[in-house]
Amino acid sequence: MSEVLLSVKDLHTSFHTDSGEVQAVNGISFNVDRGEVLGIVGESGSGKSVSAYSIMQILANNGYIKSGEILFKGEDITKWSEKQMSEFRGKCCSIIFQDPMTSLNPVFTIGNQIEEAIRLHTDKKGDEVKARAKELLELVGINDPSKRLKQYPFEHSGGMRQRVMIAMALACEPDILIADEPTTALDVTIQAQILELMLDLQKKLGMAIIIVTHDLGVIADMCDTIIVMYGGRICERGTADEIFYNPKHEYTKGLLRSIPSINNMKKKLIPIAGSPINMLNMPNGCAFSARCDECMKICLEEIPQEIRINQDHLAACWMNIKEMTEAGKLPEEFKGELPQCLRLPEGMGKGGND
Repeated sequence: MSEVLLSVKDLHTSFHTDSGEVQAVNGISFNVDRGEVLGIVGESGSGKSVSAYSIMQILANNGYIKSGEILFKGEDITKWSEKQMSEFRGKCCSIIFQDPMTSLNPVFTIGNQIEEAIRLHTDKKGDEVKARAKELLELVGINDPSKRLKQYPFEHSGGMRQRVMIAMALACEPDILIADEPTTALDVTIQAQILELMLDLQKKLGMAIIIVTHDLGVIADMCDTIIVMYGGRICERGTADEIFYNPKHEYTKGLLRSIPSINNMKKKLIPIAGSPINMLNMPNGCAFSARCDECMKICLEEIPQEIRINQDHLAACWMNIKEMTEAGKLPEEFKGELPQCLRLPEGMGKGGND
């Protein structure tokens, strides 16, 4: 039986702005098992990175966890003190940030920065710290580690800097590694190397990995489970096979249509129409309704509940309720209160602002 390391329950995270409250994460729940690779996918502004930062409690000054629980091995870390969270970060859960050049301090050597992480979270001292730093660089595939430790970040390529960030994150062999867009600034060849490296390390160390990305194609062969987010909510979740070959939310289908097919390179990519949702002005119903080609009246009025498609797949889309109603397979919780699935007039829900 799998061991649940992290359990996020009905998490709401908001930001105070001059224009009002931005509900960046709006009631998400998920579990991460030991040794699992979880992918959180969505476009910019979907709430995926804020979800990761909420787990680490490294939000901006105007951000705060409004409600919900984040359980690490059964303990709610949202109630922990700053001292407890300092021990949690690095030792229990580490994060790799999106841009290694801005995450690494340009005025300190690579060795200084890795050794600082080791000293903060372990009992190692003196030569033990230097030996561990060298060992970490070897672990992430950096050649001539003794020389590299004396160099500055600008003396390394983007891929090398990302490897250094991974080495720092692994300094204390955490239970969970969060990778926030770990391949965004890298070319395709280096992307593949970094992802392969993370998988190899995951197998060696037995840690869980949460990968935050906007690109479904990047994590196609890497994740055990994929969560698709839009407008601060989870719209679909399931195994990689279910998400890629049996998508049940219109947003997920839109993301998949934007991935090039190696079998048909002449096929035109179809972008998702419209603009990302304004988080200051959330609709009453489905967050994706204004951009959805299949939008119905109920989509504008009510937030769809997450329903089980099969054992490995859940989705929150009124289209699924409609199809199950027509097929006589509506889940028990909806019987007796069938939704009025009425299509909108022609021209509405086509990515505009209707």
